[in-house]
Amino acid sequence: MTKTPFKNGRTHMNLMHEDLARAQMTARLGEAQRARRGHQLALARRMSRKAEQAAQQARLALARAI
Repeated sequence: MTKTPFKNGRTHMNLMHEDLARAQMTARLGEAQRARRGHQLALARRMSRKAEQAAQQARLALARAI
């Protein structure tokens, strides 16, 4: 019979559940960060398009004024 460093099997199972919960939490945090980065990138692209459109409108207004 081999001795385990744990007092009983229940403690060992609790630690396994904690490790699993920690791994799942880390995975979910990673997913949330990727989603946030994707949202920020989409927002930046949208703002860039708006800025380009505003610049184009300003150029057109200037060309008409001349």
